[in-house]
Amino acid sequence: MKMIRNGPKAGFTLVEIMIVVAIIGLLAAIAIPNFVRARQTSQSNGCISNLRIIEASKTQWALEAGKTTGDTVTTANLLPYIGRSASVFPKCPLGTDYTVGVIGTAASCNSYDATNHPAILN
Repeated sequence: MKMIRNGPKAGFTLVEIMIVVAIIGLLAAIAIPNFVRARQTSQSNGCISNLRIIEASKTQWALEAGKTTGDTVTTANLLPYIGRSASVFPKCPLGTDYTVGVIGTAASCNSYDATNHPAILN
């Protein structure tokens, strides 16, 4: 028994599929660099925010403990002033620790360089 089709064949041609794939590729080529840049900016801003919190907690601890410039600081001294739970000290968004330093010197990021944290250069 033969089946007779009266209408055109359903489906997409190869050219139509290739055009759709090309458009999706073009959109991805435009969007992905923006996502990468936004991620780097947010990591830099997180690192800067953490460094500010560490500096503020160092200053507050030094005032309350009667410490002066050049006195050493440990992360355990700063935990009550960080504003987080007593067992969590902030880490860089890249996963490394911060160097707290001594009173009078700025805390620093151990993974800092121009490629990891370009916004810190200011």
